[in-house]
Amino acid sequence: MHKITIILPALFFLSITNSCNKEIKAEKGGIDLISNVYFDASKGLDKMQNFHLSRINYSGDTLIELVPDLTFPEITNEIYYIKDSLCYSLGKENSNSIVFSEISKKQKPLLVDKKKEGALFSKEWIPNYLHRKNISDTVLFNKKYKRFEVNSAKSFSRFYIYPTDTILPYSIYKHAEMDYEGRLERIDSYNKEKDVFVTLQLLPRKNWDEEAKEIFEFNEFVKKKK
Repeated sequence: MHKITIILPALFFLSITNSCNKEIKAEKGGIDLISNVYFDASKGLDKMQNFHLSRINYSGDTLIELVPDLTFPEITNEIYYIKDSLCYSLGKENSNSIVFSEISKKQKPLLVDKKKEGALFSKEWIPNYLHRKNISDTVLFNKKYKRFEVNSAKSFSRFYIYPTDTILPYSIYKHAEMDYEGRLERIDSYNKEKDVFVTLQLLPRKNWDEEAKEIFEFNEFVKKKK
């Protein structure tokens, strides 16, 4: 498990985004970040582990992130309230009575790009992005994707972008999404030195997780009561 925690943060970065006039901003929903890690990949794909990295829920530009335990994903290790690039810890469980306006007064926030678990936020570009190679489109899970790949001495990565004008309040590598006019939903990466192959999937959904639903609805109730 220690080996996994070293590999994953080095690969996955998300960044908060701002909408443009031509884009449609999604109002509410969620996203799952799922990763499969294959060890000794050159010898086959039998040594594999699956990880549910994050369950992000959003209402407008307000995010509630549930961070699952990597070993037991049904257990929530941490809940974060994220707003305007600031991050607040809501603890692990029974946080449905948290009031956003109160937590922001009582707790010193953490800059979201300093958060070290769950979805990692960064403004960094894809390494060697300027030397990328465009490749043919493909269809996965009944969705057509634009693709490009980046090759270096130590790693090889392939990126899958779904063409859409609907944006979420965060994205994976916004600069690439702007260039390819879509949403980056999958990254396949091979570490040549460690012989480890990693896939990251971004899975949008319409519904909130139950824990996040309770938090959002309670805050809406408090807002209307004032």
